[in-house]
Amino acid sequence: MKIAVVGTGYVGLVTGVCLADMGNDVVCMDLDASKIDALRAGSVPIYEPGIETVIERNVRDGRLAFTADLANAVQGAAICFIAVGTPKNEDGAADVRHVLACADSIARSIDGPCTVVVKSTVPVGTCDLIEEAMGRVVAERGLRHRVDVVSNPEFLKEGSAVEDFMRPDRVVVGITNETAGEVMRDLYSPFTRNGHPVIVTDRRSSEMIKYASNAMLATRISFMNDLAALCEAAGVDIEDVRKGVGTDRRIGMPFLYAGVGYGGSCFPKDVRALVKAMHQHGGDAAILEAVERVNERQKLWPVSVLARHWQDRFDGKRVAVWGLAFKPNTDDMREAPSLSVIEALRTRGAAVAAHDPVAVPNARRLLGDRGVEYVKHPYDALKDADALVLLTEWGSYRTPDFARMRSLMRTPLVLDGRNQYNPEAVRKAGFEYFGVGRGTQDLQ
Repeated sequence: MKIAVVGTGYVGLVTGVCLADMGNDVVCMDLDASKIDALRAGSVPIYEPGIETVIERNVRDGRLAFTADLANAVQGAAICFIAVGTPKNEDGAADVRHVLACADSIARSIDGPCTVVVKSTVPVGTCDLIEEAMGRVVAERGLRHRVDVVSNPEFLKEGSAVEDFMRPDRVVVGITNETAGEVMRDLYSPFTRNGHPVIVTDRRSSEMIKYASNAMLATRISFMNDLAALCEAAGVDIEDVRKGVGTDRRIGMPFLYAGVGYGGSCFPKDVRALVKAMHQHGGDAAILEAVERVNERQKLWPVSVLARHWQDRFDGKRVAVWGLAFKPNTDDMREAPSLSVIEALRTRGAAVAAHDPVAVPNARRLLGDRGVEYVKHPYDALKDADALVLLTEWGSYRTPDFARMRSLMRTPLVLDGRNQYNPEAVRKAGFEYFGVGRGTQDLQ
């Protein structure tokens, strides 16, 4: 079966590659010809563990191809995925212009029956708009082919996206007829042999499930961060609280971690879009607005701790930063806490030496070089540092040589923004240690 995937960003590329790996003939299309040329040459535009091997295997075996020609991609395709971006507008709502333009182009190019699958994250009702718009174009062309529009949101985690697609917790499909439902069940049958469900619902519910899922996860993070502030004031260890709460089967451990907040391409954008939707429908979005406020405050937790510790005297201070990407195993810098932290530090007069295993090129494009030195080795950032701030919990930072760290730093001070270290062990090594909600700071 030929499948077309329009958009070779994070979601589109992973989708196309994994579908090809299950024996489908997949053409991934993007308007960016330079990106297509790079993919054809074996250069992958995203950092995702394992994806290069899967691409190489399927290109070699003739199941995966790349093109900048949309008509070439969709003609003869039984299924066309839309996986283009939906950036936020100034008012926080999702911008679906690229999605609608993509649907229009597909409608003008298809030459047979087609199931159009919307993988992009879109507001409730967008698939209805796509169906109406595509129906008009198909009618104008005088085509009598069946065209179904399906909602199929993605639930991929950066850093484990290939594994998530291959072994999903669930697949959500929004349809208006059972024919489209059978097409989607057949498509995903190789991925759901583990017994995890294909949840078939109406399209609007499917669109809402995506937003609700990300908003719930963001809420868990901000709840723990708000609770961490109380723990800091009350002399309570948030890690013990997390274990005591998370082992309740009704709650569970995932995303129940205090830290320096969430970032990335999904949670911030989707929370804002859901807030906007609630306002449009007469709601007050009180919970999600609080989630956003807590997250923005939490990103600056390291700066607030240093301000108290140094009595707001940042001039002449040198701060080492470990971790720039918003999470480990990705080079994604979108809305990463490091952006807020580094900007606040250099605005206050501190110099920054930063390390990240893969995200430095993206960080440099966003932050520039003013007041920031990017180093190749994590220990290089520690030379003459007055503090170390851990912002991303990369595995390579997990068990450092504390004796070596202490010999390099001017002041042995560690701010653990991901609660990665054992406070007692770090203090025993001769450091002053601050963790998020570890009962050592005053309530903000």
